[in-house]
Amino acid sequence: MTSPASPSQTRALIIERLVGDSGEAAQVIGVGRGMAERSLPLLQKALGELGAPVTVDLQAVEVGRVPDARMRAGETFAMTVVPSPTSADAMTLVLDAPAIAVMVQALFGGDPDQPVAPIERDLSQIETDVATNVFQEVAMALNGSGRRSLELRQPVPRAMSGNEAKRRVLRDGAAVRIIYGISTPTDTGTVTVMIPQRILLATRGATADHGGDQTTEFDWRARFSEEVMRSAVRLEATMPLARLSLGDLAAFQPGQVIEFEEDAQLQAKLSARDKTLFVCEFGKLGQNYTVRIRHPHDGGQDFIDGLVPG
Repeated sequence: MTSPASPSQTRALIIERLVGDSGEAAQVIGVGRGMAERSLPLLQKALGELGAPVTVDLQAVEVGRVPDARMRAGETFAMTVVPSPTSADAMTLVLDAPAIAVMVQALFGGDPDQPVAPIERDLSQIETDVATNVFQEVAMALNGSGRRSLELRQPVPRAMSGNEAKRRVLRDGAAVRIIYGISTPTDTGTVTVMIPQRILLATRGATADHGGDQTTEFDWRARFSEEVMRSAVRLEATMPLARLSLGDLAAFQPGQVIEFEEDAQLQAKLSARDKTLFVCEFGKLGQNYTVRIRHPHDGGQDFIDGLVPG
């Protein structure tokens, strides 16, 4: 068994396996936007020469997760996953049904001023081939050259669609999402590009420093924090009743009314994953019950109070 040559490489491997390597969101978006804007003229020229003129515009650059590539594509779409020498999923591309219809119309001489019929069925072989051609042009435009190249393997794999595309398992990880619009005067579709942030970190310098052992504890903490802050947790608010003996508790009967302590409403605890976070106050606003935070929970004081008999 072999191991990375340096502590920084070891830490990078651990981070990748835990959460997927990621950078600071603003820097990642900046790198992604730079790539997208540089590729836009190339993409406009390439797609415009395939048939009747179409307009390509940059709609969004944002951070996301690789499996979200299909999230906005609807029921009918085409997809491909492009490998590189260092990654089997260096780029994931998704073309929605309106964009496929626009490109088919452009390639086969349709009137760009007439709306196209929406595609609400499985894609035909010709439509799949058209999607593959679009993916090829997008990948080439974004690939870059020299030291900053993504080194995508060419040509791109043939587009998949239908159940094959829906069931394709995409490895989870932080990514940058680039969304291009492809339109005629009457119709607009989108092509979504997902590039894992670990690819950007390796090729486009999406963090301040990646050389040797220069990555600091602060840098790793920032990467962890970004992932942790996106995590969803379940909040639970509980209100204390009264201190009772085990004998009193054993004597409870169905229908028995339990009296609150006088200040119970002011001593609600807000917790997540069995850890108390805040001391709160129960209340009501209109028809809804509310919890208003009073102050952060003091574990030390809570321990001391527990030592004092009630």
